[in-house]
Amino acid sequence: MISASQRLWRTSPLTYVALVIAALMSIYPFYYMVVIGTRSLDQINDVPPPMLPGGEFGANFGRVLDNDAANFLKGMLNSIIVSSVVTLSVVITGSLAGFTFAKLKFRGRNALLLAIVVTMMIPTQLGLIPLWGMMQTLGWYDSLYAVTVPFLVSAFGVFMMRQYASQAISDELIEAGRMDGASTFRIYWNIVLPALRPAAGVLGLLTFMETWNSFLWPYAILSPENPTLQVSLSFLSYAYYTDYSQVFAATAIGTIPLVLVFLVFGRQIIGGIMEGAVKS
Repeated sequence: MISASQRLWRTSPLTYVALVIAALMSIYPFYYMVVIGTRSLDQINDVPPPMLPGGEFGANFGRVLDNDAANFLKGMLNSIIVSSVVTLSVVITGSLAGFTFAKLKFRGRNALLLAIVVTMMIPTQLGLIPLWGMMQTLGWYDSLYAVTVPFLVSAFGVFMMRQYASQAISDELIEAGRMDGASTFRIYWNIVLPALRPAAGVLGLLTFMETWNSFLWPYAILSPENPTLQVSLSFLSYAYYTDYSQVFAATAIGTIPLVLVFLVFGRQIIGGIMEGAVKS
């Protein structure tokens, strides 16, 4: 006898149709980016526009590398460094603080958590001018420290990991570790961190994407000689002329690290969920 809940979640042919349509709509912008990046500028302006990839990608990307104003390779390397460091720091500090707020008892815990949550309500743009002045005082203008250090800790990451840790880790498990003589850090490393793997994967993926796509702050604090990728891409467009084949070729290359990170963290997310399902 199939229950009402089982009938509700049972897959129907319409579900597969909807999923296929959603997948095609999601993939199409990336596909068309590749199409434009592999076509010449004259072919892009054809009517109707081309729908299949061409053979001009090498020439288009070669012009990107020859564009001294864009400094593409430098921007790509800087974005990889900054995004990797920020992601690793946010995951570690978020999981540590989340575990602390969820399972450790100390005075002022709720007030401190409230203060962290309140900072999430302040628009980032309001802090640009004070932060810019602080970077000038520290001598970090046009330095990767300026686009890395202020973002090593995320209020959203702390709150997210705290919510997940409070549900995914039982108090009995923590007490069992203490009875075995494990220190607080040992409990975090061997018990808490493996249990937080799905949430850490989500947080790492979101953080890497946000940092990789960040434009306003790097544009304000970095010079054209030391850009991140998004700043570098902005210099491929000119006031009166834009070579879209060149821009889309560079964008296609700049998307590759995001895809690789998505595959890595996606496997961690799925692996953690399947592990939890097997245990349950």
